[in-house]
Amino acid sequence: MTTPVLELRDLTVDIPTRHGVLRPVDSVSWAIDAGEILGVVGESGAGKSMTGNAVIRLLDPPAHISGGEVLLEGVRIDNVSPAEMRRIRGKRIGMVFQDPLTSLNPLLTIGDQLTETIQRHLDVTTEEARKRAVRGLDEVGIPAAKDRLGAYPHEFSGGMRQRVVIALALCAEPTLLIADEPTTALDVSVQAQITALLKRLCRERGMAAMLVTHDMGVIAETADRVAVMYAGRLAEIGPVSQIIAQPRHPYTDGLMASTPAASAGHARLRQIPGAMPRLGRLPDGCAFSPRCPRAEAKCRHDPRPKVGEADARAACWFPIEAGPDTKDSAA
Repeated sequence: MTTPVLELRDLTVDIPTRHGVLRPVDSVSWAIDAGEILGVVGESGAGKSMTGNAVIRLLDPPAHISGGEVLLEGVRIDNVSPAEMRRIRGKRIGMVFQDPLTSLNPLLTIGDQLTETIQRHLDVTTEEARKRAVRGLDEVGIPAAKDRLGAYPHEFSGGMRQRVVIALALCAEPTLLIADEPTTALDVSVQAQITALLKRLCRERGMAAMLVTHDMGVIAETADRVAVMYAGRLAEIGPVSQIIAQPRHPYTDGLMASTPAASAGHARLRQIPGAMPRLGRLPDGCAFSPRCPRAEAKCRHDPRPKVGEADARAACWFPIEAGPDTKDSAA
């Protein structure tokens, strides 16, 4: 078996407060292979972005990794020095943030930002760096790429800026890309272009990607597998086609039923009652039990299971009845 590009083993993030320790990421485990896109989905506050930030060690203090391991191509990176982590970011792990304007310096041209990033991580001349910058812009679909090197971020549309950010994240040829809500602020047609671009680049480069989003439509179009998170925990993980067609965790089922495509023919969208609990007030047992139509006494009192304990794909004591794919592995 090949070594995964990214592997999380019981990754845990804690935030100490005056009222106790909050745990926004709680024992999360998964692996992403080369050329594979893992979609990470869930409500706001589920821990999706925090997990991505923990992987690249961009947690705002006092948040910190308190347990587990992060392995990049088989080597732990959660315990390396800050200086070594800065070398890993950009060169081996690329990051695409939700708002491209937060990733681009408004006072520097696109060309200067690309060449600076390339020379920081690769031993090339300025001339070669500019050639690579042009190739990078061309690869992500920026027209007249050479002529746009002298343009500033505000001279690009929202969709074009997001393409520039993707080029910036990929210019040092990383093996892993973490994309945090890369299509949220874009219109539907541009969303489709960006998701198609990410999919193509992962296939062509053999790059692994972790795609964080709340949009199941984006997941369905882009990802190979999907990880569903709830209250900091992994609720379900598996191939996209199986998760969409036959969710096993009641929370996943609720997410699917609340999307327009899944609710076709119904007068109203089905909604999940209640709201996600605060991290400082998680209920005993399964965090989803107060909102779950299948919850029983065991769910409310026993420690919530991890994926694989009660079901091969879902962290649920009473998963929705599975089909013939029961034995599928989560990782």
